[in-house]
Amino acid sequence: MIVCRSQGEVERIREAGRVVAEALELAETMMEPGVRTLEIDARIEAHIKSRGGKPAFKGYRGFPASTCISIDEVVVHGIPGPRALAAGQIVGVDVGVELNGYFADAARTFAVGDVAEEVSRLMAVGKNALGAGISAAIPGNHLFDISAAVQKVAESAGYSVVREYVGHGIGREMHEDPQIPNYAQTSRGPELKVGMVLALEPMINMGDYDVEVLADKWTVVTKDRRPSVHYEHTIALSEDEPKILTLL
Repeated sequence: MIVCRSQGEVERIREAGRVVAEALELAETMMEPGVRTLEIDARIEAHIKSRGGKPAFKGYRGFPASTCISIDEVVVHGIPGPRALAAGQIVGVDVGVELNGYFADAARTFAVGDVAEEVSRLMAVGKNALGAGISAAIPGNHLFDISAAVQKVAESAGYSVVREYVGHGIGREMHEDPQIPNYAQTSRGPELKVGMVLALEPMINMGDYDVEVLADKWTVVTKDRRPSVHYEHTIALSEDEPKILTLL
């Protein structure tokens, strides 16, 4: 069942989303060669707790860290550890926060110094794909109109969208109905309504869309080992344009 939230509930989710946004801003300041991913994770965890929140990922289905940090060919669910960042890499940071019983979730892909032109273009297309999905999230449209909008931006640029991992509803739980693929379906899906809160998260690959999970049973990588980007916002549908809840 897809829940439509009251305005008060949306504001509670926005409060959690503000902490998520702060955490991602903090992550951006740490994108320097030599910084270890576990240091980024620890700083973000400390910040979330300082704001009265709880890292939503830590312990979720056994995940061992407060953030997912995914470098280059890692699509999602990278586990922070001793690995140090290096110039020219791209780093996806995914953060979820629970605050006063409500959840928010967002992700951004950062560059460590200068990156190859083709990688910079991939990042730009990933941002644009998320933007297209958000723009399609209006009452009267249907759920999979979002999916089709994301796919169109990615594939028209020559990239592919990951099939196995999708966006989701969010609110009182980290993952709620509905699931939101990033590619078109055979139907348009349920009608979008005011009060729906969705976490849209395109994962765009430079090469093929096929992925695999590494031996740690978490880290998802592109099968062809080409780069991937991940962008996500938690949004709420309103009478007019969608409201992004994971911004400062």
